Amino acid sequence: MDSEKGDAIEVAELLLTADIYNRRENLTEDDLPPNIRKHYFDTETRSVKRPIYVTSSDVQEIYGIENVKAVIKDLSFVAFEEFGSQLRLTVFDVAAKWFANQKDLARIRSNPALAFFYENYNSLNISYAEAKNSNKPLCADREWINARIKELCKDDPKESEDLLKLVYIKAPEDVRDCISGLILTEEQKEEIEKTDKALQNREYLREIGLYEIGKLLFVGPPGTGKTSTARALSSWFSLPMVEVRLSMITSQYLGETSKNIDKVFDLAKRLSPCILLIDEFDFVAKARTSDEHGAIKRAVNTLLKAIDEISLVEHGVLLLAATNHPQLLDYAAWRRFDKVLKFPLPDAEMRRKILDKVLSRIDADVDTYELAELTEGYSGSDLRLVIREAVLNALLEDRRRLVQDDLQRSIQEFSRRVSEYKRSFTA
Repeated sequence: MDSEKGDAIEVAELLLTADIYNRRENLTEDDLPPNIRKHYFDTETRSVKRPIYVTSSDVQEIYGIENVKAVIKDLSFVAFEEFGSQLRLTVFDVAAKWFANQKDLARIRSNPALAFFYENYNSLNISYAEAKNSNKPLCADREWINARIKELCKDDPKESEDLLKLVYIKAPEDVRDCISGLILTEEQKEEIEKTDKALQNREYLREIGLYEIGKLLFVGPPGTGKTSTARALSSWFSLPMVEVRLSMITSQYLGETSKNIDKVFDLAKRLSPCILLIDEFDFVAKARTSDEHGAIKRAVNTLLKAIDEISLVEHGVLLLAATNHPQLLDYAAWRRFDKVLKFPLPDAEMRRKILDKVLSRIDADVDTYELAELTEGYSGSDLRLVIREAVLNALLEDRRRLVQDDLQRSIQEFSRRVSEYKRSFTA
């Protein structure tokens, strides 16, 4: 496809999308592709207001097309109004037929508004439901999240400022981790799939009174992917991530920690749908002992009560907690989660898959079967560190190609550092 034709298709896509969205009140912002939705998003109403008008500057900002007038000169169904540089369709049916004849089904399938119109059009193999399901929803956009936070802060700016210090709030597009980049066990994959189904069927679960769903506790040694998986689910489920800042939530002042816990859970409910992540969960849910200060016990009690009173089905909040030290958790904390998901150290086969995954973007002539055997007891994070060192060492020699010896030397160096670290604690 030449660039001019591609530009014409993009102009037609925007005009058709705007026209369909304007005329069909049953379509929502979730039916607009993110690039179009983000451009027309109104922060005051947290929506895309109707009607959508299309100007040459809109086309330029969304698609990067410079000379819009030149692009539309052969599109007989597009009119250009000099006043305001506005574009509009003259005959919708002609535009729709022209666009269908371009056979760009991938573009239609990635645009629910277009899929809605073309689902039963001239036997095109288009499914509106599939297009809608694969499209990122409005709540996943950074613009929507920022507007929602702004709204939450307008009543009491000072209190809201203090509240936002307790958490990191990230849009799915800000999360670097992705599910496809992780090597997961079958149990982990199955639990993610169950959670996905729960998210898709919240109304049904509410109807049958099944509320205790969507509270997952990740347990396992450091570096086994607990936090990475939790963050990757933000992108996978298209949900904002509210990550607790433990250094801020715990306070030296009596009673403040309990108040901070309540504030964080309340914020998650108000920002829903979202994921609430409590990493290093044992730090705030450690076992209560008889000789502990009363304020610490109250903080743990507050946390347990907050977990009881939050629900994926009712409030739209997926609660994820992760710990390297499950033995430190209060027993009552275990019972609050509907699933305890184990993240063990990878076996040889998983280590090989992790090595293959990380090395897939690197020019490397290596035997990952042998490397997997040499790395018994290594976590996924350890394996990534080994590859990182091998890459950096090769760059010192002005090389971008890795060979088996590079990885073997990196493994030896890593093992030596680990041994020295352990000796420093036993000396």
